[in-house]
Amino acid sequence: MKDNIKQAIKILKQGGIVIFPSDTTFVISCRMDNNKAVRKLFKIKKRSKNKAVLVLADSLKMAQKYAWPISKDVKNKLIKKFWHGPLTIVLKANLQKVSSLVRGGGTTLGIRVPNHKTALLLIKEVGVPLLGPSANFQGKKTPFRFEDLNPDLISQVDLLLSGNTGSYKKPSTIIDCSVKPWKILRQGAVKLDL
Repeated sequence: MKDNIKQAIKILKQGGIVIFPSDTTFVISCRMDNNKAVRKLFKIKKRSKNKAVLVLADSLKMAQKYAWPISKDVKNKLIKKFWHGPLTIVLKANLQKVSSLVRGGGTTLGIRVPNHKTALLLIKEVGVPLLGPSANFQGKKTPFRFEDLNPDLISQVDLLLSGNTGSYKKPSTIIDCSVKPWKILRQGAVKLDL
């Protein structure tokens, strides 16, 4: 394991903020279970505390600890086809494990398993889902390439991991499966028809 990856894991475990590449964009991240870190990340991004934030898991097994129950329909029609990949699925959150801050005060959680070696390694080694919003100031240009990252944002985090994002050049698609019928909240890298 490279030294910079080891350093990122240590920082994340200790509640720090790291920017790293994913299969869609560069993300600004911290542990999902550390409210102090989550608040700091929101402050850096200039993000509203009333807005839910998506999280990245390393597997369906990890996702099921935080978002449940995951129905057979969701598993068969979405997860088997699109995970690991750029599909964020909004599900009922496990309220005991997912703080109100991450949920934006609601009762759901947007979660996905990325198809990116570095992102998956970080999540696995930290042992909990990591926040996965794009590494930009709220409402500003999405960083699909390293060159797109804002130096002012970079200066406020504990570590930046360089590297390549996936080839999608679009954010993840978001589908809300906490409601019936399911609702597409954002068309992104995965094209869905309901």
